[in-house]
Amino acid sequence: MRLQMQAIHFDADPKLLTFIQQKMDKLDTFYDRITSGEVFLRLDKSDNAKLHTKLLEVKLYVPGGTMFVREQGTTFEEATDLAIDTLKMQVKKFKDKRNKARAPKLAEGVVQAEEIAVITEDIEE
Repeated sequence: MRLQMQAIHFDADPKLLTFIQQKMDKLDTFYDRITSGEVFLRLDKSDNAKLHTKLLEVKLYVPGGTMFVREQGTTFEEATDLAIDTLKMQVKKFKDKRNKARAPKLAEGVVQAEEIAVITEDIEE
């Protein structure tokens, strides 16, 4: 999957970018038609806390739709793991909807499957 990653107002470590790419590539096991994605990394500065919260936003593009998730954590790795879990659910749900929409509709009054009767005979020896 082709990902475009942007670290807003700071320089991201190449190890972090590699980590995110590897995690995002695992989404292909759930739905192989993901075309591309965008990842935004931000530091959330709040006046009350001395620690910066890490904010990760991911936008995935698939044929017929877009998926978006925003997660925050104490580290970008934690936020990435949370985002991946949410995206897994979204991808599975999207795939199920696509498969149900493509499934042929059954006409009313048509029996789905014919019953097969098995006839057994007693064989005399």
